[in-house]
Amino acid sequence: MSVQKEEIPLWEKITLPIDEAALYTGLGKAKLYEMTNREDCPFVIWIGKRRLIKREAFEEYIAKMYSV
Repeated sequence: MSVQKEEIPLWEKITLPIDEAALYTGLGKAKLYEMTNREDCPFVIWIGKRRLIKREAFEEYIAKMYSV
């Protein structure tokens, strides 16, 4: 008996790891690492050394920006 893991579309996830956020936005992973390294980053959650992007907060941030 195996349990199947249901795939959740990126646009429905609450948080995204860096690689999925890069796919979702078209931004490079290096740029996302640079952005999330800032202490005042409003859309990152740290779990130990792992960082997750809060998808909705990130979408709002990107919508307000002229350039990143």
